[in-house]
Order: sequence, then structure tokens, then C-alpha cells
Amino acid sequence: MEIGQEFKAEFQISEAIHKGFTNVFNDRNPMHIDDSYAQSKGYKGKIMQGNILNGFLSYFIGETLPVKNVIIISQEISFRQAFFIGDALTLVARIKDVHELYEVYDFKYNFSNQQGNKIATGKISIKSI
Repeated sequence: MEIGQEFKAEFQISEAIHKGFTNVFNDRNPMHIDDSYAQSKGYKGKIMQGNILNGFLSYFIGETLPVKNVIIISQEISFRQAFFIGDALTLVARIKDVHELYEVYDFKYNFSNQQGNKIATGKISIKSI
């Protein structure tokens, strides 16, 4: 892997993902489980828990990169807008720096929805083990 190399992954936000996250982490904030409540706050319906994206990042690093012997050593995420059941999200991650001595790769990434709107941006560093 080298500086400038870009990787993409696509994720579909399904009811199963929403229910799984809600059940595992017990995040039952009304913004995440009640369409009427979320609509009263100006959203089209219940919004997904933002940290669902961290699960997608974990999958991306562990399963889609051409190397498998890596761990995440740091991660930042900034949420830009809500996402919903039925959204198709695209993750684009680009290698910004490589620290060869330490076998560390720094990525900048963003998640966008099917309209091309940025949902979240961030940085993630991984290390070969």
C-alpha cells in the first residue's frame, strides 16, 4: 500500500443493522427508535446511530484491504449529517501517509450517501502486526 492509494466500500443501511446495533448497545434514544419524535425535530424519520459507521470502518480495515495483519491504532470521526434506513453509503479512504519504520498507514476517509452528501469524515491509522 502506498501514499495516494484509494479504497472504496459500499454499505446498505438496513433494518437489520439498525436493530442489531440497538439491541447490542441498547441505544434507545427516541431519535433512533421513534419516527414521530425524530420528525418533530426536523428529520424525515428516525436517524441511525452514528457509531454504526465505526462498525463499517472496522469491517473495511479488517476485511477489504489487501493486507490482513493489521490493527487500528487510532481513529477520528466527525459526523456531518444524519443517515437513515435504506441509505446506500459509500466509504472512500485514501492513504495520506506511510510510516515505513513502524509499519503504520494513515488514512483520511469520508462516508457519503446516495445523493453524494457527506455523512461523516475522519482519519484512521492502522499498524501491521
